[in-house]
Amino acid sequence: MKLFLTSLFFTILTVQSQDMKNDSLPYASIPEAPEAYTPGAVVARMIDGLGFRYYWATAGLTTSDLDYAPGNEGRSLRQTLDHIYGLSAVIRNAAMKLPNDRTTQPEKLAPLAQRRKTLENLKEASVLFAASTDLGEHNIIFESKNGVVSYPFWNGINGPIEDALWHAGQVVVMRRSAGNPINPKVNVFLGKLND
Repeated sequence: MKLFLTSLFFTILTVQSQDMKNDSLPYASIPEAPEAYTPGAVVARMIDGLGFRYYWATAGLTTSDLDYAPGNEGRSLRQTLDHIYGLSAVIRNAAMKLPNDRTTQPEKLAPLAQRRKTLENLKEASVLFAASTDLGEHNIIFESKNGVVSYPFWNGINGPIEDALWHAGQVVVMRRSAGNPINPKVNVFLGKLND
């Protein structure tokens, strides 16, 4: 099993390295569906759907879009993207069976670097979950100065995965309100751009 996970990890690194060389990002389209409906494959597909929506929700954002706020004391678009980035790390850490360290501040990235890292976090999580045979091993673990708290993966579904999807929708609405709607050819049902 360790050999398999090590091989899978190096495969992910190779794919990410190739993406960096080609300057391409994951999720311009949803990958082919798996043949079998396993629990891990279903979770991976949920993450792929999130990645596709996030990719197109954030494609072509401008600085003025990032500063847009709905005016009701809600988060700005930039703050919403920061939150999604944090959620993508929680999702990835659950896939990797790692804790989320709340004793340090999250890494601050420039908008394009943050977009890339969010998409890479989701892709890495998708690959790992697709290979998982027991979702019960993927607890959501938080480490803080008060100790360690662990939640079952059920909370990962209704928590960070669905929360990130919710916020990706908010990004779409905010950018439309800011005057920069998403590409009208995005087809979330088929997971690609319409011709």
